[in-house]
Amino acid sequence: MQLQQLRYFLAVAETRHFTRAAEATHVAQPSLSQQIRSLERELGAELFHRTRGRIALTDAGDALLPLARRILADTESARLAVQETVQLRRGRVRLGAPPSLCTSLVPDVLRVFRDRYPGVALGVREGGSRDLVRWLAAGELDLALVITPASGEAAPALDVTELLHEELVLVASDAPKKRRTVRVAELRGRPLVMFREGYDVREATLAACRAAGFEPEFAVEGGEMDAVLGFVRAGLGPAVVPGMVAARSGLGVTPFAGPGLGRTIAVAHGHEVPLTRAADALRGTLLAHLRDAARGGELPPGTRLLL
Repeated sequence: MQLQQLRYFLAVAETRHFTRAAEATHVAQPSLSQQIRSLERELGAELFHRTRGRIALTDAGDALLPLARRILADTESARLAVQETVQLRRGRVRLGAPPSLCTSLVPDVLRVFRDRYPGVALGVREGGSRDLVRWLAAGELDLALVITPASGEAAPALDVTELLHEELVLVASDAPKKRRTVRVAELRGRPLVMFREGYDVREATLAACRAAGFEPEFAVEGGEMDAVLGFVRAGLGPAVVPGMVAARSGLGVTPFAGPGLGRTIAVAHGHEVPLTRAADALRGTLLAHLRDAARGGELPPGTRLLL
């Protein structure tokens, strides 16, 4: 049974005339009649009583009519749904990102994407880079912003594009205005506000302090990004945070003296599964946003585009 045969059947049933049905479906009348006969042979029953000057549905035709209408309506709905998805009037994107990027880069990118593709549903999942890589490999995310080299652990399974190098800086509620830089060694004996375990920034800070020959002290430990900034504002101590977060925090910012602290941000997706059109559009929106920000001098100091 072919969809075109059902369309011809429906046209004859509605017009009660083979010639007018052929005209309505833009096919020669003999071809239409042949297709109706083929449909009847496949179904094993006549669909129309054919008498001179009169066409009427048989009992079999009456039974087929509502089903044919439903099948053709569902087919049109499927065509429109696919067309809308291809044209990005519908769809879904599942994006993963570290919490630090969800409070800095991600909102701006999603705002641009949402304005351009309002029919595409957006889902965001926060996590550390190792978790994000695992979720990508499991097919639970379409795209993820990750911090390298954590993304490199699953490089064979992922396509990874490095986007930015971002400096880590020290934020404090009482940062001296004339102080230009701070050395990592100067954090010795100075209690820090520290992120919970699993944060890439925490691991980078601990590694830098240990490389300088000491274990850092914590004034308070275990917070998420918003909590850490809140603790710093309350005067509990300074914290090491990404430059893009610091630029929006309203806190005093002090860069580290060279070679400094930094991290590389990349966008990743599964290597074996092609991106959906919606996910590819979000990736393109992200790249365009970063290039525009770099050309316009809108990236925070110490943040360098790698594209």
